[in-house]
Amino acid sequence: MNVDFSKLDGLVPAIIQEEATGRVLMLGFMNEEALRRTVETGYATFYSRSRRELWLKGETSGHRLVVKRISTDCDQDTLLIQVEALGPGVCHNGYRSCFYRELREGVWKESEARVFDPDSVYGGKA
Repeated sequence: MNVDFSKLDGLVPAIIQEEATGRVLMLGFMNEEALRRTVETGYATFYSRSRRELWLKGETSGHRLVVKRISTDCDQDTLLIQVEALGPGVCHNGYRSCFYRELREGVWKESEARVFDPDSVYGGKA
């Protein structure tokens, strides 16, 4: 795979887009191993910058991301991964998308309702 992992300390941004709607669900980061596992398993796997380890999206919640298509940008340093999201949402705060806030008149406002209770899914660890 000719992806340029050299620019961000071995990581590339991975934009996660819902295949059916085109909605951006989240942004994660992948290293070479995360991309390899994603391709091999068909489920999105990321590299956690805070924990410094791989994590399979949905490992705790069951809200996995089934990979439908992987594309790269012209510089081959960013991935666009189109997915089918299993479960009600992908955001650890309980929303369908991690992009649930909109800037309105200089103030960040929630633009949608929660679709699940994060405490019941993550046991208060979200």
